[in-house]
Amino acid sequence: MAATTSPSEVLLKKGDTIAVAESLTGGLVCATLVQVPGISEILRGGVVSYTNEIKAHVLDVDRDLLNREGPVNGQVAVQMARGVAELTGATHTVSTTGVAGPGPADGFDAGTVWIGREDGRATLFLFPGGRENIRESSVLAALHILAEMELPEKLAKFRQKIETWK
Repeated sequence: MAATTSPSEVLLKKGDTIAVAESLTGGLVCATLVQVPGISEILRGGVVSYTNEIKAHVLDVDRDLLNREGPVNGQVAVQMARGVAELTGATHTVSTTGVAGPGPADGFDAGTVWIGREDGRATLFLFPGGRENIRESSVLAALHILAEMELPEKLAKFRQKIETWK
């Protein structure tokens, strides 16, 4: 039986530079990546943008979009990913924004998570469980999406839709 290849191993093998912009995951995507020896060859950095002010000021997310739609939005996720790409010069980037819980926030239930890419794609998930499970599921999904890997079934069943903004 072949060993399972992790997203980090796939990213290292590809060799393209990467970066992350995180909200509800609070740095866990980047922390997970740096557990892998050699990741410094491709990881340019990460930004934890927990507030709308940091999303707008550091990642250049449109303030009108944030005021109109709030932070739990696919277009916001895409702009976060594009912002960290511009900031770090990374070739491929991923972002996370959503509601970790325990209760609803910004008009969305806990578990509502958007994962964005610099190419304009954003994937909406509705993860079940508590705050820890939602954040862990978000990290695993973000890493698979960044590595262009098929999502594990335990995550794929919670994917709601994929939208694209050019």
